[in-house]
Amino acid sequence: MKKIEQVSGLQIVFMIMLFEIGSTPLFLLGGKAKQDSWLAMSFGSVAGFVLLLLLLWIQSRSPKQDLMGMLTSHFGRIAGSLIGGIYCLYFAYQSMRNVRDLGELTSLTLLPLTPMSLTMLIFVLTALYAIWKGTEVVFRLPEVLLPLVMCFYFIIILLLGIMGSLDFTHLMPVFESDLLTIIKTAIPDIVSFPFGQMIVFLMLWTLWEKPGVPVKNSLVAYILISIFLIFMNALNVAVLGPQVAGISQLPFLKVVRTLSHLKFIERLDILVTIQLFIGLLIKMMVFYFCAVKGLTSLTNKPTKWWVFPVGALIYGASFIERDYTQHIAFGLGPSLKIDPIFQVALPLLLALSILIRGRKKSNSTTSTR
Repeated sequence: MKKIEQVSGLQIVFMIMLFEIGSTPLFLLGGKAKQDSWLAMSFGSVAGFVLLLLLLWIQSRSPKQDLMGMLTSHFGRIAGSLIGGIYCLYFAYQSMRNVRDLGELTSLTLLPLTPMSLTMLIFVLTALYAIWKGTEVVFRLPEVLLPLVMCFYFIIILLLGIMGSLDFTHLMPVFESDLLTIIKTAIPDIVSFPFGQMIVFLMLWTLWEKPGVPVKNSLVAYILISIFLIFMNALNVAVLGPQVAGISQLPFLKVVRTLSHLKFIERLDILVTIQLFIGLLIKMMVFYFCAVKGLTSLTNKPTKWWVFPVGALIYGASFIERDYTQHIAFGLGPSLKIDPIFQVALPLLLALSILIRGRKKSNSTTSTR
């Protein structure tokens, strides 16, 4: 008898929070708005919240079907499978981006002499092993790792406060950029990364151990992590100032290095690197897991049949971009322009199909009475 894989509400909360953290604090999202970047982040999180409500509504209409099942049900077997296959490639692509981030971050901070190909292979094999072991292992990791990550961030914030590095006057004046500029900075870029990436949970909500959809758990996790990410965005500007933070490739690392003059502790950037490793590893693993899960659903093959081929594809594709500059430029440029198709357009099309089918069913029921 096939074992039913299920996860708890708390595991879903922890997974959402750690997934959304990922590498987000590393960058100054909304940097074009300068000291109003935190406002751009706020607008992006609100837009992402609306998108999350849409995704939860879609899931609530088919609580026992994941994204692949819904696509084939509403668009037909052929068209639905084609769109589902493209989604699987999209998930694998997003996983590849995180693998490259992990490799580049390791090379920049901890192991500059170690071949990046080796470190990336280790991360892919780690994720492969967890996925091979099953859903239970994948979802247990955030339970252990999220408290550790949040503890690390708390220590860094506390040290910045004690050393007087935080200067929130750098955030003044508020709304120096006009409202339209702030909104354009937030939408679609900040919505696409990280908030719109919640689309992957259409593949995961069906794993909840209770009937229905974990609406409360998902909303609470999203709100809490949005507040945290907005604060971290403001912290980058408060320490470095809008000009320096805006031109820094990795502003949060620069923020932590301002504490290098402490006499009792050194190399705090390693602490940052470790917590970013954790966030990126979980994000990479979730996208990898969803690509495998999607292909399993579309082909009716066992999950383990797809684990190695998808892992090999992700690892091989991580070498396509020539260097880190090109990787970041593509990730924060053209890639963010493609994301709305998968994160907004196709979910809206799916929601429209659900509404039309629901209305036809209602009319059919009424006419037979």
